[in-house]
Amino acid sequence: MKIGDIIRAIEEVAPLPYQESYDNSGLYCGSVHDEATGALFTLDVTEEVVDEAIEAGYNLIVAHHPLIFKPLKRILDNSITGRCIIKAIKNDIAVYAAHTNLDNVHRGVNAMICSKLGLVNCRILQPAADLLKKLVVFVPEDHAEIVRQAMFTAGAGHIGNYDSCSFNAEGHGTFRALDGADPFVGAMGSLHSEPEVRIETICESHALHRIVKAMIDAHPYEEVAWDAYPLVNLHQRAGSGMMGEFSEAMDEMDFLMLVKRVFGPGCIKYSPLTGQKVQRVALCGGSGNFLIQAAMSQNADAFITGELKYHDYFLAENRILLTEAGHYETEQFTKELLVQIVKEKFTTFATRISGIQTNPVNYL
Repeated sequence: MKIGDIIRAIEEVAPLPYQESYDNSGLYCGSVHDEATGALFTLDVTEEVVDEAIEAGYNLIVAHHPLIFKPLKRILDNSITGRCIIKAIKNDIAVYAAHTNLDNVHRGVNAMICSKLGLVNCRILQPAADLLKKLVVFVPEDHAEIVRQAMFTAGAGHIGNYDSCSFNAEGHGTFRALDGADPFVGAMGSLHSEPEVRIETICESHALHRIVKAMIDAHPYEEVAWDAYPLVNLHQRAGSGMMGEFSEAMDEMDFLMLVKRVFGPGCIKYSPLTGQKVQRVALCGGSGNFLIQAAMSQNADAFITGELKYHDYFLAENRILLTEAGHYETEQFTKELLVQIVKEKFTTFATRISGIQTNPVNYL
């Protein structure tokens, strides 16, 4: 298979348009057209990781953290980024990262953390806006089902845990075929009225072009009447952080010990104990202090993230238990998640989770 096939499998779960505006996820070097000899999965790209890929004979490195985060004016060997890029290119190794696009999906980094902690009833903590469109098309009655199914197959009609969602209303469309037209129904030069169905459905903005093409290909008319409207609806399966629940509430110290056991950090930092049981837990892998207020507004008993600033702890106000468990530690399961995504589609493809410890933070 091609390197592009592996990347497409990842982006079906974590589309690039879902990354934050400051981010730089995607392919940094290499060709999507090269045959893939194997993929090495890592949290960070370091020289040791590139060496590991070379030794394994793999020509694709898939990371979570971007190798190139800020624009580069030159590629030299006087920086870790430059040395990694030079070594990867010299050895025909493609380097790809799925960063905040993988953070911001329902089946992403935070869902993996929820799974490791044993949380249930998990949902996006802060759903994203401006990611959805309403798609409307007018179809002859006899072809409505064909067009509707083509749209669903292309990715339209998903609302929460439901698919094939649409609204359909019957009416009549009118048109007159002019010179140069080749009408499916009606006579040239005569006003025609046709029983039609108005199909309304919903789709993700980044998939609109693909869905419209499938819709038009399935439509019998020479000229297809359709509209797309931006929606203010929140996307319940895309956004920041996650919220879940333990099947049974636990004491705060038991909760903190669970976090320490699952993530294995050198130490756990936490805000003053509230004296309450912990059952509803909000979390965000990596740097998630921007979600503290969202966690509190949804009455979370505790909030877990990788990094908190000193003044963040004052925000707890005895209402929530803030828990800092390490940036690397909270995202370490991302490597496993990426392997799962690829293996679901390519069961026999050679994959390996990097054995290199890339965490730059040490504890004494």
